[in-house]
Amino acid sequence: MNEQIKNAIAEHALAEYPRECCGLVVLEHGVESYVPCGNAAATPGEHFVIPAHEYAAAEDRGEVVAVVHSHPGASSRPSAADHATCEQSGIDKWVIVSLGVQGDGCVALDDWFEFGPSGYIAPLIGRQFVHGVHDCYDLIRSYYQLERGVTLPDFERPDKWWEDGVSNLYLDNFEKAGFADVGQDAALEVGDVLLMQIRSKNGVPNHAGVYLGDNVMLHHMYGQLSGRTVWGGMWAHSLRTVLRYKGELA
Repeated sequence: MNEQIKNAIAEHALAEYPRECCGLVVLEHGVESYVPCGNAAATPGEHFVIPAHEYAAAEDRGEVVAVVHSHPGASSRPSAADHATCEQSGIDKWVIVSLGVQGDGCVALDDWFEFGPSGYIAPLIGRQFVHGVHDCYDLIRSYYQLERGVTLPDFERPDKWWEDGVSNLYLDNFEKAGFADVGQDAALEVGDVLLMQIRSKNGVPNHAGVYLGDNVMLHHMYGQLSGRTVWGGMWAHSLRTVLRYKGELA
């Protein structure tokens, strides 16, 4: 990465502070350049989301060779969500620039860090919620990868799909992921996916967890850390059906 690109990234990061900046390095006709993008995250001071149309426009220009974002007021080392998003992206190089208020009161860059895919899977317990990266469905995918050696497909889902009154992520896709609907009254088995309806506008399941046995569920609620909880009470009352993994279905 040459100095011209580094300077362009630095300028973008400073201009967006205290929001996270984000952008792409594109290889076009043998020359790399930095393409600044908007940050469409709901909380741009904590996360970043590159709008799909901006990513597509960058791909039209050339090959995307690096994803860039900033960490305002934080270390340049990647967070668990950064690692997870990197694994999903298929891009070999990720760059993080950290910046913050200096001793003289000005805002300046502190550090740079580069990393790439390494097979990282975040611990199941204690994840921060980041929609589409660390959410209730991603926790189920990670559980099956870590505990069963099964790679479940990912599905595109709009932010706050669980409360839009339209989306039906789980019921629309469970068969594609190799699950069968065994019904609300099924005797629970370890690994069962518990579909719950929690304040859903259209009466469809909008949250899910994995049954771990001994009346314990693993799940990840919006705005909370992932973790275990006792299965029963409000959770059992909100149960709408149980999905059981059957592998490749005919």
